[in-house]
Amino acid sequence: MENTPNSPIDYFRTQIGKTLDRTPSAAGNWLAGVLLAVDNSEIKVAYTVRPDMCNPGRILHGGIASLMLDDVIGMGNFVAGSEFLMTSINLSVDFLSAAQVGEQLEVSAKLVRSGANLNHWEAIIRKDGGKIVAKASSNLIKTHVRIADLK
Repeated sequence: MENTPNSPIDYFRTQIGKTLDRTPSAAGNWLAGVLLAVDNSEIKVAYTVRPDMCNPGRILHGGIASLMLDDVIGMGNFVAGSEFLMTSINLSVDFLSAAQVGEQLEVSAKLVRSGANLNHWEAIIRKDGGKIVAKASSNLIKTHVRIADLK
């Protein structure tokens, strides 16, 4: 998909620095991340760990970390430009360190391979100091739903 005035990449570039709370993803809206950077194969979003994102030990819940990774990968894949909606067929997550309430996190996702029917992504959650909280890989497969038909 080329960069037309109404292309996904152009729209997302207007959202840099803004809270992502009005996207098609209700779960992603709840996360309320701030878009830091975006291009056709990479995206970065910042999150603040809130109490409602934590397990009883007051550290980031693994399911919420997975949601962050999956949502950023999904946004990145949308921006990468496919005529068809793509959906995750797997998400493999490694949890490497804890994140506490109030900590700032950066989730970055990078397109590793773009194919005719399958895209492979890798993503990382890092704390302010650069320590890795979690990392993931995911494959997304092309559906038969045209993105233009979703509007």
